[in-house]
Amino acid sequence: MILLTTSASAQTLTFIPRVYAGEFTLSIRDDSTNVTKNYEITSTTTSGNYLVVSQAFNPVLVEGHFYDLDLYSDPNYWNTNYNLWQSYEQVWNLDTTDIIDIYKDKIFVTDQDINQDFDQYYNVNQGQYKTNDSYNNDYIVI
Repeated sequence: MILLTTSASAQTLTFIPRVYAGEFTLSIRDDSTNVTKNYEITSTTTSGNYLVVSQAFNPVLVEGHFYDLDLYSDPNYWNTNYNLWQSYEQVWNLDTTDIIDIYKDKIFVTDQDINQDFDQYYNVNQGQYKTNDSYNNDYIVI
């Protein structure tokens, strides 16, 4: 699962893909509203075995929502997949139904600081529930 924030600036996704590609489509679907938004990725970098993508999400992602992430390459989409049509077995100008899946995952959006190394975990009720410790409960009255 990938954790992202509600920031309007570019966010970095780092993952190990099924296929290393430089240009593809990034599709996110909100599980709550079933709205899908597609982004055309035209530049990526690699860091070891990881593929690194930086993308700003517009509209801004919603706090506490889950999203389905789907990265795929469509050989029918001309000019973004120039390298794929060269190695494609069929005639390049015919439509195909073959979609190349690059990576699939879930996204959770939160602005909370999460770092398990420092015991910082996600809290569903953060800022909503306050404990009351104004009473002295050190003894029992019989």
